[in-house]
Amino acid sequence: MSASGATLTARRSQDAMRDRAWPLLPGLAVAHGLVILALPTLPVIAFGLWWNSNTISHNFIHRSFFRSRFARSIFSIYLTLLLGYPQSVWEARHLAHHGGRTQHISLSKLSLQMKLELVAVFSLWLGLGIYSLPFLLYVYLPGFLIGMILCRVHGHYEHSRGESLSYYGNIYNFLFLNDGYHVEHHARPNVHWSELPRLRAEGAPESKWPAVLRWLENLQQLMREKMSVCEHLCRLERMVLHSSLLQSFVLNRHERAFQKLLGQLSFTPSRIGIVGGGLYPRTALVMQRLLPESKLVLIDYSLNNLATARRFLGDGIETRHQLFEAQNAPDKLDALIIPLALVGERKAFYSRPPAAVVFVHDWLWNQRGRSAIVSLFLLKRLNLVTK
Repeated sequence: MSASGATLTARRSQDAMRDRAWPLLPGLAVAHGLVILALPTLPVIAFGLWWNSNTISHNFIHRSFFRSRFARSIFSIYLTLLLGYPQSVWEARHLAHHGGRTQHISLSKLSLQMKLELVAVFSLWLGLGIYSLPFLLYVYLPGFLIGMILCRVHGHYEHSRGESLSYYGNIYNFLFLNDGYHVEHHARPNVHWSELPRLRAEGAPESKWPAVLRWLENLQQLMREKMSVCEHLCRLERMVLHSSLLQSFVLNRHERAFQKLLGQLSFTPSRIGIVGGGLYPRTALVMQRLLPESKLVLIDYSLNNLATARRFLGDGIETRHQLFEAQNAPDKLDALIIPLALVGERKAFYSRPPAAVVFVHDWLWNQRGRSAIVSLFLLKRLNLVTK
């Protein structure tokens, strides 16, 4: 075939793919916008951002939906407004990822399209702030941050073994336009999403979980290797140490749970013991916010963990370097807080609480008495036990 014939064939193929994209993907993008307008809630913003980024936005990067450059530019700006970040910046970074390199976006090298989309994002956030600042601060921004975290987790676990991984579950791939066929997508990034199942790679590395839940596979592997829950949770805690975004998230979630349960007490605890208070001391930070007059005692078996906690809390906090057991709890505690990563049996704290008030962090499915959900995403709740 001549060069001109090959070019014509490629152009016809691209035109066919555009025809197949229309009207489904642009229509879904319009539907996404209508859902946000009808139900402007935190879950809609968060999960909509995650879903769109890995379906419509992702496909738009690899396959233009329009023949007209102007139409493509307008649709890119529309996606920018839907997602809250510039589509063209995401496109540059994603295509660099496919090329095995890291893309650094410099302000001096922004394209006209990038500048237009940055103006669109700025206008969106400014408009929301002017129209309804509470909505921006308490609904849109938290939803945006959660959506970005989901995207980050999704992207990380698509390559968590140092290579692309596929997931072939039917329901997920129906809802996410065959996003699970990741090995196949990397092998042929310009192939239309509907063709990926037909190109399923024999013996391709695969997972039993979609990317955003693939951390569960790692957890199962850790359990098979008999790593304790405590060790695994401490690893997650170290991740929080290196991310201000994750710190803000866990503080907010825990503060809401503690605030709900503290409001049900008939007195204010003046001396509170916090077991496992090292690493990132979120519980101590929350108690300092909610009960600033109370005396806090951090109990941890690791001197390194206690030293890390002091970086956040200062040197005025009382610390105990010991492996906690109920019988050696510090005297005169009005309240005791037990972590999810407790080394030992937690049932005794429910049947024989060693203090007048005991807060027990537990898994989401273990509700005991008065309780508050910390986070569905973290699978965690807080139970209140009193003598």
